[in-house]
Amino acid sequence: MKPKNKFQQRIVEASKTLPKLTDVQVDWGYKHCIEHIAHKTKKGIITCLDCGHRWTDEDITAEHCTCPNCKLKLKVEETRKRTFLDYEYLCVVTAHKGYQVLRFLYIECNMKVGEKAHYFHSEVVQKWIAPDGRHATMAKLRPMGFFVHGWIYHSRLEIRPEKTLYNITPTEVYPRQKMIPELKRTGYKKTFGKLTPFDTIHFLLAESKAETLLKAGQRKLFEYFAYDRSRKINGYWPSIRICLRNGYPIKDAQIWCDYIDLLCSFEKDLRNAKYVCPDNLKAEHDKYVKKRREWLKKQDAIDARRKAQEDEAYFKEIKSKFFGIQFSDGLIQVHVLESVDEIMQEGDAMKHCLFTNKYHLKPDSLILSACINEQRLETIELSLTELKVLQSRGISNKITKYHQQIIKLVENNIPLIQEKLAA
Repeated sequence: MKPKNKFQQRIVEASKTLPKLTDVQVDWGYKHCIEHIAHKTKKGIITCLDCGHRWTDEDITAEHCTCPNCKLKLKVEETRKRTFLDYEYLCVVTAHKGYQVLRFLYIECNMKVGEKAHYFHSEVVQKWIAPDGRHATMAKLRPMGFFVHGWIYHSRLEIRPEKTLYNITPTEVYPRQKMIPELKRTGYKKTFGKLTPFDTIHFLLAESKAETLLKAGQRKLFEYFAYDRSRKINGYWPSIRICLRNGYPIKDAQIWCDYIDLLCSFEKDLRNAKYVCPDNLKAEHDKYVKKRREWLKKQDAIDARRKAQEDEAYFKEIKSKFFGIQFSDGLIQVHVLESVDEIMQEGDAMKHCLFTNKYHLKPDSLILSACINEQRLETIELSLTELKVLQSRGISNKITKYHQQIIKLVENNIPLIQEKLAA
């Protein structure tokens, strides 16, 4: 794709002088990104699938061993399978021409018992970030269709539209990083936690308040606002400053922000530590959710009904195209909530602020419910612009034992939602 503005043109020109990734960087990626396997037979014959060396050790019971030949740490797998494929991503953080550059190397390894491993690599994505937070993506083409693995490797790195698929979570990040001065002074410690490298670095450069959160040790708030851009940090900043002044650590940023929204609805003083720094955040949050429900119930019945009808019409207008979506993995069933009444029932049953904080009326949010045999497990909020799960909460905002299974099930069925979006 041709650059559409002067900023993209400067990125393209700068990319022409960007040095190639070194053999040392590539070899480091081969060693640390790929899971190296020791193939074991029932007779105790062990084969290193990296160098092909074979030896016998009938007594080995550990999950890992070291190859006597290449000295690599190997994961022991006793199986009749003879061929293996692994593909991962390495991120190299560097600086060039005044830009912070994130370079993503796709690494593929084909392994077969009795042969040396065959490695392949290709630099597939570059994320260019200016000191003021402006950014552009250069990437190779992807094959058409859903769940298509790989890239069109012979295509060129060109300016591409900003899509979630280019915001890669790498397997490993190369330890030697080169930073522009504007990033160094933010307190960046070369770690990313639950965020992608791009989300972390872009948030630090684009939002001046991110530096304060990071240096003050408010990592949960930092990760939350970097991940969920639909919630603007400026609206919470006066209350955050009170927390920083009182040394109050926020352990659940989602709950805390919901709690501040509830305080605002009751016109409480958002600069008072008594309110914004509660000893028991969950208990205070639940108390105000209950108060909010009681307040709603006390409203005039006619006005409440009229407002509900207005919400229902608007809700159907913005979300009806997704009605009917449901999927299952054989145990858990997930479906889209299709009316304001269903949203209200979900919020009451799960004892959270889904209805009271009007998540269902956010144009960017799609609300789904996960159940087992009609027994509610968790309520899911999905971003329609970024097509990713923003949160999944059980009763009283707790996480259930099915949490990761639910998120994986939703992520695997995002193409169903994409089809409705495109319709």
